Amino acid sequence: MEVKSENPIVSKILTTLKSRNNLKNISGIALGIIGGYLYYRFVGCSSGGCAITSNPYMSMLWGGVLGYLLADIFKLKDAKKSGEDSGEKEV
Repeated sequence: MEVKSENPIVSKILTTLKSRNNLKNISGIALGIIGGYLYYRFVGCSSGGCAITSNPYMSMLWGGVLGYLLADIFKLKDAKKSGEDSGEKEV
């Protein structure tokens, strides 16, 4: 993935964010937040005695953390460019 920008700092940040592992982690956070809200909505504690499930923001926060941790378990290998590190030397 090639990112074009006149500012080298912005270009480096965009390149880092678009790597496959970072996209996977961001997706894990998003799915965790959605899962946390759904858990609050359908299972949550209505009495207010439960610290996490009685507040939708806490459920979403912990869902996002769990989503990140679950997504971060799996590391994706970046696709190698053709001819790079293939073990073959050109003669």
